[in-house]
Amino acid sequence: MKIAIDIRAAGGERAGKGNYAFSIVRNLLLKDSSNDYILYAREGVAGFSEFRNAKLKLITGNGLLWHHRVATDVKRQLVDVFFAPVSYIIPSLLPRSIKTIITVHDLVAFLFPSRHQKKAVLIEKLFLRRAIRRATRVLAVSENTRQDILKKFKTDPQKILVIPCGVGPEFHELKKESLLPFAKKTNLPEKFFLAVGTLEPRKNYLNLIKAFALIAESFPTYHLIIVGQNGWHHEEVSHSIRNNYLTNRVHMLGYLSNSSLVQLYNLAKALVFPSLYEGFGLPPLEAMACGCPVITSNVSSLPEVVGNSGLFVDPKNPHQIASAMIRVVKDAELCENLKNQGILRARKFSWESSAQKLLEIFSQL
Repeated sequence: MKIAIDIRAAGGERAGKGNYAFSIVRNLLLKDSSNDYILYAREGVAGFSEFRNAKLKLITGNGLLWHHRVATDVKRQLVDVFFAPVSYIIPSLLPRSIKTIITVHDLVAFLFPSRHQKKAVLIEKLFLRRAIRRATRVLAVSENTRQDILKKFKTDPQKILVIPCGVGPEFHELKKESLLPFAKKTNLPEKFFLAVGTLEPRKNYLNLIKAFALIAESFPTYHLIIVGQNGWHHEEVSHSIRNNYLTNRVHMLGYLSNSSLVQLYNLAKALVFPSLYEGFGLPPLEAMACGCPVITSNVSSLPEVVGNSGLFVDPKNPHQIASAMIRVVKDAELCENLKNQGILRARKFSWESSAQKLLEIFSQL
């Protein structure tokens, strides 16, 4: 069988969807040496050259032109299956003779359009409905996302399958002595809460900063570290930090590699992830795998991912977020329980398992 995959998002500085594309495709190729793969990208993507049955094919062009050129080449290559781990445009352009599998990460463009970038909202509204209608299989990253799809679109429930995201083996608990060089080199504060995610309204950083402002005076040795790329309306975060007089207590580090994130998860008092909506939510899973206590929202897919291994808060209530942070600071026994439960919970999710489920779907087709 000849399988084509759009891996464009798997290169460069990867955020959530890029990590998904890279991890599930790489683990798929580690498992499957029988089928032939064409991997489409705009520029080189590291991590796939070792696979003899996978060919990286670079297509030039920007925007819709790139997608149109890939769709044309897919038809020319007589591909049996096209897998789109991130984008819906190419599946919308392909003929029904080519089986397509798409992954839907969330429906934020439909459910919360005002909290999403306007261009992304327009593209998803133009192409997602058509892509779902034409797809042979639709993968949802959580049961919550699957239910969102069924509520929003009239489609066959049987073709919508849940394959959750995973966590890589690089995310694990580290010994304290091994963390000291990193902490010293980066001049990290000794005590800090950690927040991870693109700087955009949906991630709810403004309420997080309000919550930290509520506890800052009572806990003067604690800091807040924010890790994430600048996204839509990212300036609001900086303004909020200044307006709450927290410039010396809140540190924005931008994008960091997984190796640095692992160190931060291991050093942090807790991950605070008060997102307003998530299709899955990788940071809480990564944090749990590292033994980092998790404070997260009680909405969308987050209870499904975290289970009974975290503290849940109303993301719209800064006082609830602050109360959870205080509990973590004051209750050592609670922290130890969250750590141990989180490590066990994270073991239920792996990219290897997710890739195996994807391979089984290919085999069924």
